[in-house]
Amino acid sequence: MRASALPEVVVLGLGPSDETLMTTRATALLDDAPVARLRTRVHPAATRWPQVASYDEWYDESDSFDALYARIVDDLVALAVAHDRVVYAVPGSPVVAERTVELLLAREDVRVVLEPAVSVIDLACAVLHRDPMTAGLRVVDALASSSALSGPGPVLILQAYSGEVLALVSDRLDPEASVTVLHHLGLDDQVITTVPARRLATFSAADHLTSLWVEEIADAASATRDLVALARRLRAECPWDQEQTHGSLTRHLLEEAYEALDALDALVRAEAGEGDLEAAIAHVEEELGDVWFQVIFHAELGDEAGRFDLRSIAETLRAKLIHRHPHVFGDATAATADEVAARWEILKRDEKGRASVTDGVAWQLPALTLYTKLLRKATQVGLAVDGGERARERARVALGAIAVGGPSVSDARSSALVEAAWEELLDAVVTLAHDTGVDAEGVLRGRAQRLRDDVRAHEAQLEARKVDD
Repeated sequence: MRASALPEVVVLGLGPSDETLMTTRATALLDDAPVARLRTRVHPAATRWPQVASYDEWYDESDSFDALYARIVDDLVALAVAHDRVVYAVPGSPVVAERTVELLLAREDVRVVLEPAVSVIDLACAVLHRDPMTAGLRVVDALASSSALSGPGPVLILQAYSGEVLALVSDRLDPEASVTVLHHLGLDDQVITTVPARRLATFSAADHLTSLWVEEIADAASATRDLVALARRLRAECPWDQEQTHGSLTRHLLEEAYEALDALDALVRAEAGEGDLEAAIAHVEEELGDVWFQVIFHAELGDEAGRFDLRSIAETLRAKLIHRHPHVFGDATAATADEVAARWEILKRDEKGRASVTDGVAWQLPALTLYTKLLRKATQVGLAVDGGERARERARVALGAIAVGGPSVSDARSSALVEAAWEELLDAVVTLAHDTGVDAEGVLRGRAQRLRDDVRAHEAQLEARKVDD
């Protein structure tokens, strides 16, 4: 063994197909190596070296890929120590989706030498005539996650070696997303076919030389990027949008929020069987989109001024939500929604340096919503609030104290008495709604909508009578 150097593991790639795509140096290293190993012989190029041992038998013996790869690395290190050098050949390129190489590089008892090789990335981009840098290509492992694949595209998905893996990838994509199957690239039986994601698992020939190319992935991130680009174009080309400021847009945000509330109320009713559910869903998408674009537009204005942007808004929100959910992201516990809400108010008060949980309440809220919000905060800090039965009795008494049909109020004292009775009545009604879990604001809004419909129906009847007359 060399006295001044660590033992070496020389890692070379067999290329993405047969030996014709291997480098001359890699071929020579494997030809001349006294001690060499193949990770697997299940590769077209491996047939040239029948004398080189492989780790194929270990695949069936191992409980998991992690255990297998760790065992292979230990064996390679032992061979390097015993013989000063070992040549190790892997499918494709040693620097693309090769876990054993990552583990070798983490070792401090050997020196790892990586030989350049053609990878499946090179071959895929060549057959599809794409420049990976210009396209912004991302490479992912089909088995690295079970969550939905996110944009932007294109994405090259490796390790798609079986129908089961293809089914897993299909579940991570929109069913109608176009997926190009790249099978046995560079070989005589090469197959390049495009199918919708929902039919991906029907490709029955998948093996270790199968990869997938997804040109576009439609997701929330890509949709948001498109909206940001739209906002920037509007700011650049539309005279009205160019004149807008944070101040001029505030009323639009408020209006859009109320319209979204109306749409959500309609959705709740449609889900209960009152109305067209499909139309209600489309209405919610439209109105929430309007609210969303208000946020995006304000973010664009902030970005133009160098103050904030959509990324900083999202990161601030994410950090806040993590901090406010210690029972999810920390070691706190919460068994009920009420416990979560109570802790939320305390955390919010402490992080903002407020003396009271009522600090920061928007007093511009509609009165019913404002009072209900304060009732919740009172409950959360342990202040006694009337229960349903007590509130019902108070409402009955207050309602009886309000005189109707008499002369109008003419002096300050009687006016104060009437106002106090109404205050008691409304307080009791809202408290009763709070105790029973009813959104009084939403109830009254819904009743207003029905009254609007009644007015319109009545107007239509009057018009019909005019026509008949």
